[in-house]
Amino acid sequence: MSDLATHIIDAHGGLEQWRKFKTLKAHLIQGGALWMLKGKAGVLDDTWVTIDLTREHASHAPFGDASRKSSFTPGKVALLSDAGSVLEELDQPRASFAGHTLETPWSDLQLAYFAGCAMWTYLTMPFLLASPGVETEELEAVVENGETLRRLRVRFPADIATHSTTQTLYVDESGLIKRHDYDVEIAGNTPGAHFISDYTEVGGIKIPTKRRIFPRGEDGKAMPEPLVVSIDLDQITLA
Repeated sequence: MSDLATHIIDAHGGLEQWRKFKTLKAHLIQGGALWMLKGKAGVLDDTWVTIDLTREHASHAPFGDASRKSSFTPGKVALLSDAGSVLEELDQPRASFAGHTLETPWSDLQLAYFAGCAMWTYLTMPFLLASPGVETEELEAVVENGETLRRLRVRFPADIATHSTTQTLYVDESGLIKRHDYDVEIAGNTPGAHFISDYTEVGGIKIPTKRRIFPRGEDGKAMPEPLVVSIDLDQITLA
């Protein structure tokens, strides 16, 4: 890891503390234009997300109604009953997004893949930077809203399912992540600028509770509208 990657991880609580836990669960409220655009308005507006900290797995419950929950891994996504019975499943789900643009509607299974992939990435960051095969490089700092932010370029290996192979983190002087840029490959490589704030501390780990995602222009700057996705977390537990 680069020195900046180590600094970021330490600022969020450190690897030693993070590795004491195996799961993270939180109450999740979501909004923004994306869900209606994809034909899935209301499905995941108010739900609970649980992620595995030892492997890439995430679940949303309820998923649309109280009788369904999702199960996401890079190689398979499924919708399950409360009792755990498989209602629908899809192997190699990322391949199903071939040819998609930002406007292409999603099936329920595709929504489960996107939501699982996104929330697992968001909630394991920055500790994900220490995973095998992840490469990091510090870029030139930038000034945004009068604040100097250091930048870290991140390259992910093929075995980690995430928005895009190359992503960029913006961090403040203390090492906390303030912005996270990526291109959503499964939505036609749509560029996003993801703003992160309102940190809380759970089990010695600093976790942001507010996320706002906007389009990113060709100049690298965030556009003021539309609000693509809003994410608010509370009742966060690590176990």
